[in-house]
Amino acid sequence: MATMSKEITKGGEFLIKRTQASDIFVPEDWSEEQRMIAQMCQDFIDQEIEPKKERIEGMEEGLMPSLLEKAGELGLLGLSVPEDLGGMGVDFKTSLLATEYLGKGHSFSVAYGAHTGIGTLPLLYYGNQEQKEKYIPKLASGEWKAAYCLTEPGSGSDANSGKTKAVLNDAGSHYTLNGQKMWITNGGFANLLTVFAKIDDDDTLSAFLVEAESEGISLNPEEKKMGIKGSSTRQIFFNNVQVPKENLLSERGNGFKIALNILNIGRIKLAAGVLGGAKQTIDHTVKYAQEREQFGRPISKYGAIRHKMAEQIVRTFAVESATYRVGQQIEDAIAQLQAEGMDKAQATLKGIEEYAAECAMLKVAGSEALDYVVDEGVQVFGGMGYSAESPVELSYRDSRINRIFEGTNEINRMLTVDMILKRAMKGKLDLMGPAMAVANELMSIPDFPEIGSGPLDQEVHYLEGFKKTVLMVAGAAVQKLMMTLAKEQEILMNIADMATWTFLAESLLLRSQKMIERNGVENAQIQIAITKLYFYDAADRINKAGKDAILSFEAGDEARMMLMGLKRFTKTEPINPKELRQLIAQHLIEKGRYDL
Repeated sequence: MATMSKEITKGGEFLIKRTQASDIFVPEDWSEEQRMIAQMCQDFIDQEIEPKKERIEGMEEGLMPSLLEKAGELGLLGLSVPEDLGGMGVDFKTSLLATEYLGKGHSFSVAYGAHTGIGTLPLLYYGNQEQKEKYIPKLASGEWKAAYCLTEPGSGSDANSGKTKAVLNDAGSHYTLNGQKMWITNGGFANLLTVFAKIDDDDTLSAFLVEAESEGISLNPEEKKMGIKGSSTRQIFFNNVQVPKENLLSERGNGFKIALNILNIGRIKLAAGVLGGAKQTIDHTVKYAQEREQFGRPISKYGAIRHKMAEQIVRTFAVESATYRVGQQIEDAIAQLQAEGMDKAQATLKGIEEYAAECAMLKVAGSEALDYVVDEGVQVFGGMGYSAESPVELSYRDSRINRIFEGTNEINRMLTVDMILKRAMKGKLDLMGPAMAVANELMSIPDFPEIGSGPLDQEVHYLEGFKKTVLMVAGAAVQKLMMTLAKEQEILMNIADMATWTFLAESLLLRSQKMIERNGVENAQIQIAITKLYFYDAADRINKAGKDAILSFEAGDEARMMLMGLKRFTKTEPINPKELRQLIAQHLIEKGRYDL
């Protein structure tokens, strides 16, 4: 088959390649059909989840499974499932949109995400036809619920160190499964478990489809948690459980690869889900700020409150811009691979794997943006925000797990750098050329390019400096530390933060440029203000992270030269941050909700 003519930006290539605004997808581009799916998800939250929040939090017996069944009746559990297996077969970024809107559902969102993501996708993408036909229609309808059993008491981030064992019997008909899994979402009611275990003395995991009613499976009581209290979280024990050999998922020893690839999907899905939670909290915040009066007027009129609300908007809008940009990139990669003859499941996995570094960055950026939004939401509510009767108290508690889910943020920061450098070493990404060019630029007389007079032309110039900063620090760290860089976690996290802030800044800039082109400068003032503020703050954050990294591995003249380059590449012109935040906050107050 002929390949697609559209050129696709590769994973990590944002650091060395200039992207045009016309080449990215932005949320303003949603089709009418996609908006209808989003509205269906919103209606489900409004009608089925919001009125039952207390009952869900109290873990009323049978309630969560019944809610999943209702979601299944609407087709929400089978959005990513092909039509011939009982699903709707929507594209990847539409599944992200649904995840965003259902992300407003607190504990339900966790149960939904576990079922449709890590519960269903390993089978959908790695199962054989017989396995898929047997289980997928039941999962898509909600008749059966799914759980994913990877973590053990002694293996969390180091998943491949798990102790659960599987041994094939003498007849060759069944595997005998023994071990223990913990923190299993949906564990209390799941019908189908994807269980990771090592066969005999294998070095890597294999994956098995295990029916929960199999003899030898037992569960601990529900975990008592800080947040997401309404989601089922249990330890599961496997004592001589007999698993038919045909329930081995994929090939022997392929479990670790399955786990990694499914986590890539989970990371970008988490970024979409937290967007829903952040926007919901912003809506609660502005509503309360307009209703609550102190010293004779609504607190929304005070600068301290407006600063918080504007910053909530800036961070959420940045994550939103980057998330759907990557969603479209993944979709384009899937389409190209299919055009080259690859089947849909394999193309989807390869497409997502291409942007694994971006998925890791989005997971970190999204979870930390939500944490900021809910924390400031509680602060705007004041004493009422600390009351369990306020809507933001629940959001505050539920938010915290997102920095741990899908690999801790520390692990994801280190993975970001590791995955980009590995792509460079494999020849998939030319980082050395651009990094050497930046190093040479440090030795030359600085040039002062002419900057246009457009509303965001300064930010275009700043972005190039941000990218040079990442290339300079990462290139020098690789050259200086070489094989020991993998052990320098503080430096890796500094570089990851610099890359993440650069990627979000670029995504924001491109989205705002697209809105200016489409609607004119006057109708894009809020987007322009958000972009200018983000760049203004990002320049200082990138400078600080870069300085910390440089001084952690370099000294003397080399350090001084790099610090001079760092200062040059992160230099920005003065803006009035208070004025821009006031503009953003006023827009939010006038609309009464997140409306961008």
